[in-house]
Amino acid sequence: MPLTTSSIRVLVVDDHPVMRDGIASALRAQPDMQFAGEAGNGHEAIERFRALQPDVTLMDLNMPEMNGLDALQAIRSEFRDARIVVLTTYNGDVLAKRALKAGALGYLLKSSLLTDMVGAIRAAHSGRRWVPAEIALALAEHMGSEELSPREIEILRHIAGGLSNRQIAQELQVSDETVKTHLKNAFSKLNVNDRSHALAVALSRGIFQL
Repeated sequence: MPLTTSSIRVLVVDDHPVMRDGIASALRAQPDMQFAGEAGNGHEAIERFRALQPDVTLMDLNMPEMNGLDALQAIRSEFRDARIVVLTTYNGDVLAKRALKAGALGYLLKSSLLTDMVGAIRAAHSGRRWVPAEIALALAEHMGSEELSPREIEILRHIAGGLSNRQIAQELQVSDETVKTHLKNAFSKLNVNDRSHALAVALSRGIFQL
């Protein structure tokens, strides 16, 4: 089908070629969309954006070399009107909040890519936000929640790596008591009582990824 003058030119950024090919095929099936180009990491995304000036960019968040959130911020700092929809397998409210705060117009879960992608692209192209219902509910549920500090997140990462409090203290060159204090604060913010539950909640909310 010939392209119309109103075709939405879409740049696809994902580190998996199969995913890029699948999205490209889906875009070509739409009469009002055009597959403008692709990139496999954040650095390539910035270069391709500069060269192609797409109408909408689909940006995977979890990529090697430079992740999608950093690439989004870099592109938006140079092109304030860039319309970017992030792609992710994570449905946590914290990651969504970071992406939207960084300027993303949409937050698209890969699990619902086939049903939601076209609508998300059209919404972004018209300057409207696209957030799945479950993400919107999670954002509302945790609105006003105190965020974990970088140090608290770092300690939870070490817990995910299997380290004990003492090992974490040695790794960070702080006292055991300092580690315990940070954990106590993290538990309070996450509304949990132990390390395992804290880790589960942090991962489910997208505070960090393994």
